[in-house]
Amino acid sequence: MNDDWRLRVDLHEHSFAHQLSEALDAVEIEHRLERSFHDRVVVSVDGSEVFCYAGTRAQAEAAEALIRQLLADRGWEADIDLAHWHPVAEQWENPDEPLPDSEADAAGERAERIAAERAESADQGYPEFEVRIQCGSRAQAGGLSDKLEQEGIPNVHRWSYVLVGATDEQSAQQLAERLRTEVPTGTEVTVGLNQLAIWENRPASPFAVLGGLAG
Repeated sequence: MNDDWRLRVDLHEHSFAHQLSEALDAVEIEHRLERSFHDRVVVSVDGSEVFCYAGTRAQAEAAEALIRQLLADRGWEADIDLAHWHPVAEQWENPDEPLPDSEADAAGERAERIAAERAESADQGYPEFEVRIQCGSRAQAGGLSDKLEQEGIPNVHRWSYVLVGATDEQSAQQLAERLRTEVPTGTEVTVGLNQLAIWENRPASPFAVLGGLAG
């Protein structure tokens, strides 16, 4: 699986971050990575931080060695950390932490993730996830909205869309799977982060909260 490894470099200075990114995109650096590894390291910048995404630990560590060399050449200091994507916890973690080696361990970590998502929804005042249903018409969306309300599932109806907030991804996925078997063919049902999560100013949520469907 690609992009399982992430190298974060915090240079504490925006201009340094952009200069480092440009250096990593330079032809000679790119070729040095490609000579040793099949996949290219993807580089992005966020403020004073540079992120490198790699398909293997060896590739990420090769990128780290190059970065440390570039930093030393320029006399820059930076905080660097390597992380591995945890497929169950769905977050970046210490690469030396072991992955779950049994179904019981994996189930326990899934339960912890769901609890964390629900706690975050409660703390921030709006649901972390949402189910978005794009119907074929406003009338279809209105009918679906009424049906969900009758089942005790609050939702928001906007033109041909119906939105249902969910406190955790599992609850959202379960509702989405159910609805895909009930809505007309061609209806698009997707699960994603609630768009409020990316708003800098968090207004009062227009979404009701759906949670605990997993029992």
